[in-house]
Amino acid sequence: MKWIKDSGKEPPKSPAVARVKDDAEKHGNRLPPGQIVTDKWPVLQFSHVPRIDLAAWTFKMFGLVEEPVEFTWDEFNQLPVSTLVNDIHCVTHWSKFDNSWEGVLARDLLALVRIRPETRYVMVHGHDGYATNVPLSILTGPDSILAFRHDGKELSPEHGWPCRLIPPPDHYLWKGAKWISGLEFMAEDKAGFWERNGYHMNANPWREERFS
Repeated sequence: MKWIKDSGKEPPKSPAVARVKDDAEKHGNRLPPGQIVTDKWPVLQFSHVPRIDLAAWTFKMFGLVEEPVEFTWDEFNQLPVSTLVNDIHCVTHWSKFDNSWEGVLARDLLALVRIRPETRYVMVHGHDGYATNVPLSILTGPDSILAFRHDGKELSPEHGWPCRLIPPPDHYLWKGAKWISGLEFMAEDKAGFWERNGYHMNANPWREERFS
């Protein structure tokens, strides 16, 4: 049926648009604009899933630090383990509520390195060559974790096994690098992979900072 503009009725909404509207009304301020809620956890990445040998796995903190720090997997697993529950929001418009993460809080990890005072930003690196920029403040806060378990289960390779960064809910999930390999401390902000390819430098879901 051809829609007649002057019929006095609103045109029918697509199912996707209707779902966004329904979820926004149901979840209120908990759900960022333009998002829909899912119980699933879609798999998204910019390239391949790397094959990681735990015997060769390393995690480094370098850049603007008094002395670089490096961990093996065994050493990393000796760090204090915390549990964090949060919501995650993907730039592709899905959100997943009440995720339980087990791992090392970012602020506990940062306490083990002497960061130089001019540091304001961090480049998060992955073993697959991925990188993304975040402000230092989100890693020193209480809501960022380097997770190795989700909802009581070990991360799958597709979701970042053996360890990935989970940022606070006020950042889209692309800021949480999978297969994390290190933190590079910087004085000035610098674009990571998706930021160089048109994504926003800040990535706040409530401001819909999807693209630059």
